[in-house]
This record gives sequence, structure tokens and C-alpha cells, in this order.
Amino acid sequence: MLTGSLSVCVSAQERVDTLEEVVVTGTGTEHLLKDVPVHTEVISRKMLDSYGGKSLEDILGGLTASFAFNEGDMGSQMQLGGLGNSYILVLVDGKRLHGDVGGENDLALIDPNNIDHIEIVKGAHSALYGSDAIAGVVNVITKKHVDSGVSVENTTRYGRYNDVRQHDGLAVNVGKLKAYTNFQFQHSDGWQNTSQEYTEAMLIDDSRNMTVNKHTCWQLAQRVTYDLTRNVEVYADGSVYAKTINRPVDGRYASCDVYTYDLAYKNASVSAGGKWKLGTADYVTLNADWNRHAYYHKYTDTTLEDGYDPNGNFTNYFPYFAGQRSLQSDQRRTMVEARGVFTLMESNTLSAGAEYRYDYLKAPMRVENGHTDDWTMALYAQEQLQLADWLNVVAGARFNHNASYGARVTPKISSMVTLGDFKIRAGWSEGFKTPTPKELHYRYLRRMGEKTFYYLGNTGLKPQTSDYVSCGVEYRTNVLTVSVTSYVNKLRNMITLVNVPVSEIPVGVSTFMGDGSNDIVPRMYENMESARTYGVDLNVSCRLTRDLSVGGNYSYLDTKAEVYDVTHSRLDEIVIDGMAHNKWNMYAVWRHDMCRSYRMSVGLYTRGSSKRYYQNYGDGKAYQIWKLTTTHEFGKKKSDKPYKLECGLDNMFNYVDRTPHPYHLGTTTPPMSVYASFSIRVNAGKQVALRHLRTTGDDADN
Repeated sequence: MLTGSLSVCVSAQERVDTLEEVVVTGTGTEHLLKDVPVHTEVISRKMLDSYGGKSLEDILGGLTASFAFNEGDMGSQMQLGGLGNSYILVLVDGKRLHGDVGGENDLALIDPNNIDHIEIVKGAHSALYGSDAIAGVVNVITKKHVDSGVSVENTTRYGRYNDVRQHDGLAVNVGKLKAYTNFQFQHSDGWQNTSQEYTEAMLIDDSRNMTVNKHTCWQLAQRVTYDLTRNVEVYADGSVYAKTINRPVDGRYASCDVYTYDLAYKNASVSAGGKWKLGTADYVTLNADWNRHAYYHKYTDTTLEDGYDPNGNFTNYFPYFAGQRSLQSDQRRTMVEARGVFTLMESNTLSAGAEYRYDYLKAPMRVENGHTDDWTMALYAQEQLQLADWLNVVAGARFNHNASYGARVTPKISSMVTLGDFKIRAGWSEGFKTPTPKELHYRYLRRMGEKTFYYLGNTGLKPQTSDYVSCGVEYRTNVLTVSVTSYVNKLRNMITLVNVPVSEIPVGVSTFMGDGSNDIVPRMYENMESARTYGVDLNVSCRLTRDLSVGGNYSYLDTKAEVYDVTHSRLDEIVIDGMAHNKWNMYAVWRHDMCRSYRMSVGLYTRGSSKRYYQNYGDGKAYQIWKLTTTHEFGKKKSDKPYKLECGLDNMFNYVDRTPHPYHLGTTTPPMSVYASFSIRVNAGKQVALRHLRTTGDDADN
């Protein structure tokens, strides 16, 4: 009864938009969202436009319940299903994001104004995507810019704490040639939610440490595609990126964090490839890409650094002075992938591919001889079988061979049963995570109190592995979508630092400490820990009228882990750090064409979390954050309007977690902030573009 009455308010086009959205992440091939065999969550372009998120962290945290973020210097500190950054694979148009910062994901590499939609597939998907896909896969799909001629776009956003977000784009689409240039700039002065800080048995009220430090980054990216024939397309793209984080210097209290250097990152990427269409759905692709991520310390005061000196000796007394900088790591990755999708018969689709990956790490202060490398080659195949009108099965496996740990096979299988408007999905899959260069090769010293810890890499490490089982039910109509999914994810051979005998310390290291070798505690990376996460996710969306949509997500999570206790040299059963049993978000969006040339939308959003558990420094407080957005679109076109003004209130009820540093926070969200954003897009037209290209060519000849 309810569905029948509501569907009258929904236009035919809106039904198409809802039911015929195409997704690719779950299986690696195109499926309508309603028919994809692997449960996929989508943040659509309409949701992105209404929400007005300033960053990918803001978008994922505000529109899904399974994610948690605590923004920090080294990255986003992201969690999905209780598991951290290193277990979450982030893709951009199906390609791995390269920006490993101490195991964190630097999501500032992704321009939020160039996102078309986001696809999220939870659980282990290493059979299709390889290492790191244990907690889930986030695939950011960028905009395609299909307007003919020359299009120019600009978006400028400003908010509290000098939060500036700038986006500029230039698209050229003439004949067989398509090109897009993207520039983004981000800056924030940072913020301090509390000036209180615990030192050794003392609480001070005037700490200068920030909750989030001042930071600036920019990126320039270029992509060019060309249609060689009707069925063959080739492309090339590249980007450069730089980020600086400025940290306060506070030497008044010896026990407080004292920073004598800022952080700097430099990234670059180049890729090329092509796609050969063999038929309606069959194709072959070939892609090659190279990525670089470099991480530096920029010294603001005299600093004694540990590491290898220019003569190859390991010491913690190598001096740097204000104005100097040192390279901490330069990670370079080269990947080549060939992939094909073939329809063997109407009910059988085969996906198969081969990959080669070469990793090079330059770390003069952290790795013996200053550099090291690693390589992996892989073959994978996946069958999609439509066994009956109501039954779809997907099965696949990946064969990996790595230079460090050898060979392994990773399988998966999933199925979907269709019963009218109901879909029942179930699956089992394995995941794996290859040891990082840091875990394999790094050596570094850290003083903590009266002891000095000497951290050692271990070239004998094995991959971390997981088993993921899920089962869910989805009900989907033109108006209402409800899905419930339960899951269990078991991890084995997790890598952690373990105390080892003093004899593991290389000869000569202790002489640089001046304290005798008994004061040094050597720790080595080992496959020691295990974990289990299990939970239930609920997603609801409903279009109440033609103009009003509501929805929300709820995630219940529980975790158990066997974690190494450094003090007692034993494994203890604990809750995973940062876990919250309950997380949720809700939204209501009203969107209406006030007249032919003006469209207005108003959105109210909330997200929250119950207590977050930590083993040290106390638990994070429960919180609830609200956001109000208004969007005003102007232009004569009914669908795509060229002018847009956004205004809103972030954290509209001004909730601030003022837990003293370094005790754990529930959230690092800053106080209430008013923001405004203005966007303009101009299409110069095809004829103007042709005249411009001809003129440019004539001038070049002259």
C-alpha cells in the first residue's frame, strides 16, 4: 500500500536514475546496481552535490556509517569495519591510490570536486584486487567531462580556520580527442580543540599542540584520451602533488611533544594504456603506470636524528639544523596490467588478467645500503554464471608470486538469489596483505623515557591473511531501498613488533647510545597477532515525495584480537583500538525547481558514534555531529546548471571533544564552522574550440 501511493510522486526518469545506476567494483565488470551479485554501497553524484563535502574523509564519514576518521599529520587515520588504513584498498577509477604515509592514506590526493560517485565494497576482495583488500575496497569514480568543445570550471570554498578549497578544470572534447586538466589547492590553519595536555603526572593548561596542524597541499593533473578507431581508445595521464604540514615548537615542558621539524610530501605519477572493444560487452585493456611518493623532514631547530649516516654507520646522533631537510622515504611503484572480459555464452562471463608490480624504496636513514626493492607477479580469473533466472554465482581466484614470501592462491565465491524485489547475497572470500618495505627492511631507534627501542625489519615475514563471510538481504523498489548485511572477518598472521634478544642488535650500535646495551630494547616485526571482527550493517533510503528524500545507515561492530603485550612479552585478548559498537548517520534532503532557471536544495545530516575503545589513555567519548547545507543552482538548462552557490553550517550544534592531549578522542571535529562555496562552469562550444585549435596550429607553423 505504501509503495503504491509513493510511486505516483516519482517521475519515470527518477526511477531510471535509481534502478539503472551502473557499478563495477564488486565484480570488476559493469552491472546495474540492483543486479550486482556482490553487495555494493554507492554514494551518488546527487548525494555528493547535496552534501557539499570538503574532502573524501568528510564525505565517507558523513554519508556512511562503517567508516571512522581521526584526521592527523600522517594521514586520515581511517577505519572500516574496525580495521585500519593498511587493510583498506583505495582506488581511483579502478587504480590503486599511491601515497603510503606511515601506513596511512593521504586522501587529499583525491579532489572532491572531481568525483562523480563512490562505490564501496566491504570485506576481503584480494582475489580480484590483490594485496590490502581485507577490510574493503573504496573506488572513487571521477567525472567524465563529455561536453563538446571547451569547458572551463571553477569552484572556490572558504570556511573557518582559513579553510580554503580551490578547484579549477579545463576540458577539451573535439572530434576523437578528449583532454582534461585538473588543479586543486587545499589549505587550513588547523585548530586546537583543547590546550590541556597530560605530562608526567601533571595536567597543564597552556599546551601549544594542535588537534590538527596547519597544512597546505596542491595538485596538478592532466589526462588525454584519443580514439584510434571506433573500437580502440588510448590514453595518457600524469600528476604532481605537494603537501606541507607545519607543527608547533613548544619546549617549555620537557615531557610534552616537542617538534623540531615540519613534514613535507611530494608525489608524482605517469600512466598510459588503452582499451580495445571486442563486442558489446567484451574488451581487452592494457595499462602501465608509475608512481612516486617522497616524504621529508624539514627542520625548524637543531635535531639529532637516528639512522644511517653518509658513511653507512647506524647512529642516533646525526645532526640537522634549521633550514635543512632530510629524505625519510622515497617509494616508487611501477605496475603493468593486462585484462580481458569475455562473454563465453549468454549466461557465462569470464574475466582474466595478469599483473606485474615492482616496488622500489629509497630511505638513506632507514634502510641498510640506502635502498631496497620488491616485486610481485599475479594471474587471476573470475567466472560469472547466471545458472537460472533467480540464481547468479561468481567464483574466482588469484595466483600471486612475490620475491620475498613466494607463492600463494587466494580464492573467492559469492552468490545472489532474486525473489521479486528481494535480493539475497552470500559469499566467502580470502584476503591478504603483503609485508611492507618498512616491515621487511627498516631499522630505526626511538627513545621513550629511560629506554631506547631499536626497531628491526624482518625479511622472513609472511603475508597477513583473512577469511571473510557475509550474508545479506536487500529490498529495492522505485521508492524504497532497505538492506541488511551481516559479516565475520577473521585475520591471521598479523604483523606486530615483538621483543627479541639483545643479541639481535648489530655490532657497534650500542656504542652510539652511550648508555650500554642493557638500556636498548630490540624489537622485530613478526607474524604474531590475530583478530576477528563481526557486525551488521543496515542501509535505508526512501523518496517520500518528488522533492524529499530521507535515509540513513547504522553499523553494529564487535571485535576481538590477540595482541602482543610488550611489557609482559605475551599475547592478550583485547578489543581493537578505535572500535565503537554503534555508528550511524541520517539525512533528509529537499530539492525543488523553484523556476526554470533556479533550483534549490536543503539538506540536514547527522552522524554519530558510541564510545570508542582504546587500550591506553582511556576511551573516546560518544558523539553526535549535525550539518546543515543549502545549494542554489542557476541557469537556463533544466538539468545541468552552470552556476552553483553552496552555504552551510558544519557541526551546527558546536560539539567539541576537549579530551586532553594525548588521551584518546572520540572525534577531532572542529567547532561550528560557517562555509560558502561558489562554482561556475562555462562551455565555449565546439566551433570555438575548433577555431582555437586551428589558430594555435597556424601560429606554431609561423
